[in-house]
Amino acid sequence: MSGITGKLTQKQKRFVDEYLVSGNATQAALKAGYSKKAAKQIGTENLAKPSIRAYIEERSAEIASAKIASAREVMEFYSRVLRGEETEEIPMATAEEVVTVTKKPAIKDKIAVSKEILKRYPANDPVEKQKLKKLAADARILEAKAKALEDNGQDIELLLDKMLDTLAKEDLKNGSE
Repeated sequence: MSGITGKLTQKQKRFVDEYLVSGNATQAALKAGYSKKAAKQIGTENLAKPSIRAYIEERSAEIASAKIASAREVMEFYSRVLRGEETEEIPMATAEEVVTVTKKPAIKDKIAVSKEILKRYPANDPVEKQKLKKLAADARILEAKAKALEDNGQDIELLLDKMLDTLAKEDLKNGSE
């Protein structure tokens, strides 16, 4: 918490906590301990105070971040599904009753989470590797064009042909490795 918390009274802090639950300033004032007679006015005044508004925003951000799963949590869940450590309870009806059966993830579920995990590691994806190779080749062609322009008067087509021949040889060499 920031220095805002120190500026508020205990009643004001309770007011904010209750306001975040109900969204109603009068009810929050009552639950925080303000008198019934003054609750509406104090609720309105509290919402107008910059320090209370700042505390409301701060507490709202804390609550929101606690409710949202982190990337690590998601990756850990995906990994547990992939390893078959997560289970699912399925209710099944029999002639006499409903029983619950525990089921491990199906192959299709494991494939789906595998794809999700691999999306986060593009260097391992063959399609992404090809895209990176193409970008590198495009960059080398642009460098060749720029060099040709610097050389003023040399035949650009000849330079490009040489560059493309070099790239083709490198690709053949890299493909055989």
